[in-house]
Amino acid sequence: MNASASLDEAYLRLHRTGPEFGGDQDGNHGLANHGPMAAEVLVRRGHGEQVTSWLDGYVTRLIELPSSRQPIDERNPGEALGGGRARVGDWAEYFTRQVAEQPWQDVLATWWPVLLPGITAGATHGAIRVGHAVRSLTSGAGELATVELAHALAFWAARSRPIPGATAPSGHLSPEQALGGIPRLADQSGVIARRLARLADVPGWPAAQAALRAPAHADDVPELLSELVRAATVRYLHHAHGSPILLVHTATAPNAVRHTLTALPRELWAPSLAAVWSAVAAIVAAYEPEEAVPQAELPEAPRADDPIAELLERAVAGGDEHVIKFTDTAVDVYQAGGDPDALRAAVRARHLITPE
Repeated sequence: MNASASLDEAYLRLHRTGPEFGGDQDGNHGLANHGPMAAEVLVRRGHGEQVTSWLDGYVTRLIELPSSRQPIDERNPGEALGGGRARVGDWAEYFTRQVAEQPWQDVLATWWPVLLPGITAGATHGAIRVGHAVRSLTSGAGELATVELAHALAFWAARSRPIPGATAPSGHLSPEQALGGIPRLADQSGVIARRLARLADVPGWPAAQAALRAPAHADDVPELLSELVRAATVRYLHHAHGSPILLVHTATAPNAVRHTLTALPRELWAPSLAAVWSAVAAIVAAYEPEEAVPQAELPEAPRADDPIAELLERAVAGGDEHVIKFTDTAVDVYQAGGDPDALRAAVRARHLITPE
C-alpha cells in the first residue's frame, strides 16, 4: 500500500469516530482523538506501512461520531460555536457540505478568523488537527483529506473557547524571552478549562503577552512562528516535568499554525500569530513549573549516524500519539537550525510519556 492509500485508509476508518472521547457525563473534559494527526505524521515521515497496525490499537479507545441532531443554521452558523460534544455531529455535517460545495481553501479562509479567538478548543487540538489536514492537502492529498479538514474544523467550532485576557503582541521581546516572562497560575490544578478560566486574575497576564515582538508586516510572521516553535520545543526540555503531555502543545500548536499560513490570505497571518501566541502563553501559565531541570539531569541527543531516523523510529515503536506529534515538531526545528536541544527535547518527551 502506497503512502496516499495508507492515509486514505486511515481517514476512512477515523471519520466514523468522534474528535474526542471520555470525559464526564456531559461529554466535557475528555481527550482528543489524535488518530488523523498521528496518521498524517506517520505517512509524511515515511512510516506509512505502520499506519494500519497503529490504528488497530488506537481506534479501540474511540467513540462513534455523534450524529447530527440540530442542523447548523446557514443564516447564522456562528451561534453554534462552543456548543460542545452535543454539536460535533452538526458541525461535521455542516463543514463536510461546505468543502463539497466550494474549494477547501475558501472554506478555510472564511472560517479561520471566526475560529481563531477560540483557539484553545480541545486544548488547541482543533487548530492542530486543521494544521495536519492542511499539510496533507497541500501535499496533494485528495477528497478524503478535504473531509478530514471538515472534521477538524467541526471539532474546533464545537469546542471553541476564548482565552481570558488574550492580548496581541506589541513589544520587542523574542519568543524565548517572552516565554520566560509568562506569569504562572498560583494554583496549577484542575482540568484545562478551569485553569484557563482563572487566567484573567493573574497579575501581569495581558502585559506578558503584549511583550512579544510584534510583526512589522506579514512577511515577519513565518519567522516569528518558527522562533516560537523553536523556543517552546527547547523550553519543553527543561520544564516538561510539570505536565509532559499538555506542554507538548506549546510547540505543536504554533507549528500547526505555521504550516497553515501558506493556505491563508496574508491579512490573516498576524492575527494567527497573536492567537496561537496567547494559547501557548496560556498553557505555560497553567502547566509549566517555575523550576527548570538542571542540565546534567537531561537526556543526550541521539548518537546514531542518522539521529532523525532513530528518533522517529523510536517514537513510532512506542506508539504514543503525543510523542509522535512532538517528535515531528522537534525534527522540524532541528532540520531548520540544527539545534541538538530540539532532538533532546524529543527524547525527553519519550522518556516522560512512554518510559522505556
